[in-house]
Amino acid sequence: MSDSSPLPPVRLHSEAELARDALATPLLSRAVRLARWAGPDTRVGAGGELVEEQLAPAAAELGLDGDDAAAYASEAWRVAVDTGLVAVVDEEEGTVAAGVDLTLVLSGAPQDVLGLWLGALETVLADASVPDLDDLVEAMDEGGEIDFSALDWDPEAEAEFLDGVLGNLYLLTASEDGPGDGPVPLPALAASMIVPDDMGEPTNDVLEQVSDAMMRLDDQFRALEPVGLVDFQPVDEALMADAGEEPGVSSGGAGAGAVDDTDVSRYGMVRLTPLGVYGIRARLLEAGFAAPAVGDLADKGADVLLDSTSAFPPMAAQAETEQWLARREPLSAARELLAAARGADAGAPLRRLRCQQALSLVGTAAAPALHEVLDDAELGGLARVWLAERGVPDVPAPSEEMVFWLTVDTIAAQLAAEGNSEELQALVEGLAAQHGSFFAAAWRVEHPATPDVLEAMGRLHPDKRVAKEARKAAFKARSQQGG
Repeated sequence: MSDSSPLPPVRLHSEAELARDALATPLLSRAVRLARWAGPDTRVGAGGELVEEQLAPAAAELGLDGDDAAAYASEAWRVAVDTGLVAVVDEEEGTVAAGVDLTLVLSGAPQDVLGLWLGALETVLADASVPDLDDLVEAMDEGGEIDFSALDWDPEAEAEFLDGVLGNLYLLTASEDGPGDGPVPLPALAASMIVPDDMGEPTNDVLEQVSDAMMRLDDQFRALEPVGLVDFQPVDEALMADAGEEPGVSSGGAGAGAVDDTDVSRYGMVRLTPLGVYGIRARLLEAGFAAPAVGDLADKGADVLLDSTSAFPPMAAQAETEQWLARREPLSAARELLAAARGADAGAPLRRLRCQQALSLVGTAAAPALHEVLDDAELGGLARVWLAERGVPDVPAPSEEMVFWLTVDTIAAQLAAEGNSEELQALVEGLAAQHGSFFAAAWRVEHPATPDVLEAMGRLHPDKRVAKEARKAAFKARSQQGG
């Protein structure tokens, strides 16, 4: 994932909703309870951890029992210390007191609560990349020191792997052609990190790596679920119990995460929660990625709106535009949009297309702004279309020159937005069929994109004769413009 290109914008819940979700997560709620439980008799070790004899009372305070009760209590206490809910008063004596941040739970703003949750998330993510206890015990030497070389564990590589997986899960959640709020099969997520995009049939070695990654992720997502980052359905343990080994991935389509069982959910399913989307986006922003959220542009000018949404998928662009329009009066919004749509630069056609799409969301109260630009060479065409679609009477017919200019501008915008799409090819074929002398007139259009548009039409049209006409027209247009 490149940090130079923006990710698709995500829809975030309100900070108030997210703060309520954060306080309701099992891990942070336990950390808060232990912070309130701690008193003068509470004792901690050199690293701030609860001493062993106090783990049972802490677990009882949390209503936990069973083999894992002490481990859960220890984890919650560590989060309480790391997030400032508990403060170590005297390291030698091992005494503690309520931390200054404990008051934020009740009296802090939603953003303060989310700050606590992000701190808890960092603690859990760091722990999720650490080998399990059994592996650590096996790697201890006679002096009680851990031999990290025996673990075959690279802390940085493990952290990068988990960050990459969470980044891919975020991208799938944000993409309009992804699962959205739906779960992602664990094999698909593992394969996204292991299988090269250009690999046809994965080798047995690659398939084994995917299976290993699945099992690592199964452990890691189990650890991440209590902090509220993900909803996770673990790998069905019967798959391993039946075979006595890790579940495999089939070679048929393994690049897409195909598995050797018809019920893919048995291999694990995971999705980011709304709180998880917020958390991963916060980490991406801190790491220098462009990770927009719908609503970011609501207080920006129309120029920023049109330029930024030019890189957005259609549904996200509309959602962002709707929020921008909701803060403005229709007439003033239309005037601002039209002013921002002007220009002869390479991005101008796509700005005008986004302007046209934005104006489609505005009612007839904006009509005066469209009347004002009827004689504008760049905006007159789209203004006539808008007014005619709303049944406004006495709209002057466009000149042939304006029709051709608008056609070139529209194709240039679609090329910028979609490339050589099937929809654009259909438009090109329709134009050539409806206007037998289209290319004879089109090369004269005084639009900066005319040569490129005609070249694209020659590339897209399936009829060799028509394609040749388009290329000849493109050559004339380029010569006319001095290119």
